[in-house]
Amino acid sequence: MAMEISPGKTTIGWIGTGIMGAPMAGHLLRAGYQLSVHNRTRSKAEPLLQQGATWADSPADCAADADVIFTIVGFPADVEQVHLGDKGIIHSIRKGAIVVDMTTSEPSLAKRLADEYRQKGVSSLDAPVSGGDVGAREARLAIMVGGEQDAFETVLPLFELMGKNIAYMGPAGAGQHTKMCNQILIAGTMIGVCESLIYAAKAGLDQSAVIDIISKGAAGCWSISNLGPRIIKRDFAPGFIVEHFIKDMKIALSEAKAMNLKLPGLELVEKLYERLAQIGSQHDGTHALIRVLEEMAGE
Repeated sequence: MAMEISPGKTTIGWIGTGIMGAPMAGHLLRAGYQLSVHNRTRSKAEPLLQQGATWADSPADCAADADVIFTIVGFPADVEQVHLGDKGIIHSIRKGAIVVDMTTSEPSLAKRLADEYRQKGVSSLDAPVSGGDVGAREARLAIMVGGEQDAFETVLPLFELMGKNIAYMGPAGAGQHTKMCNQILIAGTMIGVCESLIYAAKAGLDQSAVIDIISKGAAGCWSISNLGPRIIKRDFAPGFIVEHFIKDMKIALSEAKAMNLKLPGLELVEKLYERLAQIGSQHDGTHALIRVLEEMAGE
């Protein structure tokens, strides 16, 4: 019998309360769900605790009473530690529960987690998201999901509180592979957005007016509409940080290599972002790429 998801019956664990995780968890709280939260830095969870969430001292503690537990952390090593480490979820999760990792991570790790949890009678989903800080705050994320379809259908009401475009993509790892497609496209798009605005400035155009007109035609995309104005204001506060994007591109390049696939565009952009991190922008938003391109253009 499938688990029934409802605020009165379902207890949720949430690990990772950063730029994306905090607002996503907040949507579940406001919908009336009982939430136990854990984060490496407790202060980042304080707003959720003030809204009624309860604090857990470790991932294992967070998972102990959870029907569904979500994780959204930084790097694959963090995912492995949170799930399989000494105080990891796997040591306390109850049979019949569902684990959902929303970190952008390695497809191979998603498959490994699915295998490990299956032995415990637990279902596992890999469900990375796209939409940045704005999408997280506005509950308009795209959520791409891999794993057991029955588990996906069970958790769907919770996904619908966080996103507007939700798709089941296939077995374990399929969500992460889909997110790699997303990140490859974003990488190519971002260099286009930045070079377009550099060109506009050099030509003496009003960059805001350029964004307004070209975003309504074939060049229209989320990045030019949402990050273009931030670039003009030199507001590089992160919606998604550079060091995490570099991590994603490295995963995509590694997966491509394993498939004997060459992605020269992605290789180029990854090198540009490595340079961006070297000049001190590793904690800026991904749109800070314009700093490197301006440097190369002699601006």
